[in-house]
Amino acid sequence: AEAEFLAIVLVLVYVGAVMVLFLFVVMMLDIDVATMKAGFIRYLPVGLLVTLAMLIEIFLVVGADNFGLDKFPSPAPAAADYNNTESLGNVLYTAYMYQFELAAVILLVAIIAAIGLTLRKRSGTEVRQQDPSRQVKVKKGPDRVRLVKMEAQD
Repeated sequence: AEAEFLAIVLVLVYVGAVMVLFLFVVMMLDIDVATMKAGFIRYLPVGLLVTLAMLIEIFLVVGADNFGLDKFPSPAPAAADYNNTESLGNVLYTAYMYQFELAAVILLVAIIAAIGLTLRKRSGTEVRQQDPSRQVKVKKGPDRVRLVKMEAQD
């Protein structure tokens, strides 16, 4: 019943697995860094402006007024049958249901986008593909296996 540590470890392991999956996808994309660096300077002022705006918003939302032990009351003692994991599940699937579902949809879109990025056509390289219908239509007998006589090497 009191398996909070196991729950946290499982969540961390699965989050780590998804992060490693995305890392491998990004590594397999073969991104041309030179073209990315070319537009970096042009978009740098906009990026700095957005970063500054987000930092100001975070400071205004969190603010210095919300820090310190005197700002929050002491927690009430937990009942004997209280379970952190069950409480977390109840809160996630009731009060934060839409946010939880939104996070799942965002993760799904990210996975689909990563798959789409790996399926792009690469110019200058010829990719060999199998044609299963041609393979199935091969007639039995001499078309299927061809024996080639070769000289033995010493």
